[in-house]
Amino acid sequence: MLVTKNLVPGDSVYGEKRISIDGGVEGTKTEYRVWNPFRSKLAAGVLGGLDDIFIRPGAKVLYLGAASGTSVSHVADIVGPEGNVYAVEFSPRSGRDLINMAKKRTNVIPIVEDARLPNKYRMLLPLVDVIFADVAQPDQARIVVHNAESFLKEGGHVIISIKASCIDSTMPPETIFASEVQYLKEHNFKPIEQVTLEPYERDHAMVTAVYCRHGIPK
Repeated sequence: MLVTKNLVPGDSVYGEKRISIDGGVEGTKTEYRVWNPFRSKLAAGVLGGLDDIFIRPGAKVLYLGAASGTSVSHVADIVGPEGNVYAVEFSPRSGRDLINMAKKRTNVIPIVEDARLPNKYRMLLPLVDVIFADVAQPDQARIVVHNAESFLKEGGHVIISIKASCIDSTMPPETIFASEVQYLKEHNFKPIEQVTLEPYERDHAMVTAVYCRHGIPK
């Protein structure tokens, strides 16, 4: 079971189970939220074997493809009150849910914009430590690179959920994954890990990489 420490004790975001643990001091409890890998690609990646997602307490995270904020809420738990999650979602309908979630998790900055056009939200972001992307678009790798060039610090990391059928349904998933990784290499990223998201998602892979803004060292 995967859990995150609830940033807003007593609050569920999507009906997830909450677990309270006695803190040892009389009357103190710590609450955790169960992170469902069937509802979150990032959780699926962690349970699929990723060694590191590079998201830490105090980190600044740019989350592309935030949807209604299910996964974003768990990332907000992880980075805590000293961190921030800049959550970009194109759909106004999902964006409304995202904005409502962020009313209680005030370390989330909801941005209802197109991730293909980072200039539209550049005034809202500092340099970030991590970019997580789940935008399910044929040009996802290009979108990630474009955002990294604008917002990712030197030595920062990306985590990308790749859905093979969104890129090219006529080619084997392994070929698609290799092509996306190669694109990252050509744009100053050094790949670190790749895991499948089975059994939670079919034909998906999660890739992590480090950003070398001035070129990958030889």
